[in-house]
Amino acid sequence: MPTADALNRAKTLLERTPLIDGHNDLPWALRKSVGADPARVDPGPLDVAVEQPGLHTDLVRLRRGRVGGQFWSVYVPCGYTGHHAVTAVLEQVELVHELAARYPRDLAIVRSADAAEKAFADGRVASLLGAEGGHCIAESLGVLRALHRLGVRYMTLTHNENVPWADSATDEPAVGGLNDFGREVVGEMNRLGMLVDLSHVAPATMRAALDVAEAPVVFSHSSCRAVADHPRNVPDDVLARLTGNGGVCMVTFVPSFVSEARAAWDAELREAMRREGGDPRDLEAREDFAARWEAGHPKPAATTADVLAHVEHAREVAGIDHIGLGGDYDGVSDLPEGLGDVSCYPVLIAELLERGWSEEDCAKLAGRNVLRVLREAEAVAARLGAA
Repeated sequence: MPTADALNRAKTLLERTPLIDGHNDLPWALRKSVGADPARVDPGPLDVAVEQPGLHTDLVRLRRGRVGGQFWSVYVPCGYTGHHAVTAVLEQVELVHELAARYPRDLAIVRSADAAEKAFADGRVASLLGAEGGHCIAESLGVLRALHRLGVRYMTLTHNENVPWADSATDEPAVGGLNDFGREVVGEMNRLGMLVDLSHVAPATMRAALDVAEAPVVFSHSSCRAVADHPRNVPDDVLARLTGNGGVCMVTFVPSFVSEARAAWDAELREAMRREGGDPRDLEAREDFAARWEAGHPKPAATTADVLAHVEHAREVAGIDHIGLGGDYDGVSDLPEGLGDVSCYPVLIAELLERGWSEEDCAKLAGRNVLRVLREAEAVAARLGAA
């Protein structure tokens, strides 16, 4: 644990600089508990205005963690396809809007960097939306435009499975990165001012998107392949390209992405699941399989130090202006020791201060970098005629 002095410095820093996290799955966690109708979220046992021990996120711990802005994931599983996927993503968008309407003193839906900074100055958590998985647009640029109109400010091009126009990191290559329609999607996102999110995609897709992107990209919740060899992590050659693109890799806390031992354990689990005829890309099926398999294969724990190793590696390769944080809270079953819920961000910042990071560099990591990316994407959209 950091010293009390470092922790106080971190808290003070986050009171004047918004920490903007790249990915939180609270909307899907709520949907799993109460169903697809956002009106059922509250009142009742899932009132996020009070602490919810069964979740990683609630308003009390967001405040304790000095979270100034949050990209809420409007996630849709890969099993939803076509109009079912479109319906589900719209329901998830509505859920986030409903939360903001119910807790207006705590949450504010924002659509720009300026609005995010104003919400933070007003004492509210700036709430942005990120669509996780390009299958949610059902190969329709019209749906993509509609999501942008509803406030979605990034889209992850794939989730765990390929889409017809882009390859996923956890599927067999099909189009070699992006096909012509995939490049058209990237171009339209640039025109709209929607960030191209390259978490979950194959390295070939990362490189293809960087080849055509006119605006900075993001990795909303990914870590470094050189530190933990997991297919969801970012290779060094791609990290290095963020300097020229202007993008940001938002380091995640997912144990199998940050701990090399846990990544190896996860690879063994996936192979064991395949041997039994299962599909590791199916998160619910994998969770059920893991619950049985873990009895004879204890999973290694991840630590805050593991996360810090990725933050420092990403800084070394991409540069201080190209890193951020994307915890993936409420999207995983467990988290690194010391980072168990959204209240823990000051601990991470304090650890970096103790390692000699300047307050300016910590502020860039916390939120300034992603705010810059948002502004640059808005400028590109204005130049291309959408704004």
